[in-house]
Amino acid sequence: MKKNMGSADKLVRFLIAAVIVGLFTQDIISGTLGIILLIFAGVFVLTSIISFYPLYTILGVKTCKRK
Repeated sequence: MKKNMGSADKLVRFLIAAVIVGLFTQDIISGTLGIILLIFAGVFVLTSIISFYPLYTILGVKTCKRK
């Protein structure tokens, strides 16, 4: 797996995940929608940590700087 996510992309994903978790803990989003969004938030955090997003590979997108 080659890294295909840049630092700005990772930061945006972390912020989106934090907002989703915050909205869920405040009961602004709940139920099935809340669970689905929490799963997406988990995927965002996981892909940010490993700096790899499989869909970017399929689409040929790279947001990281080239070496």
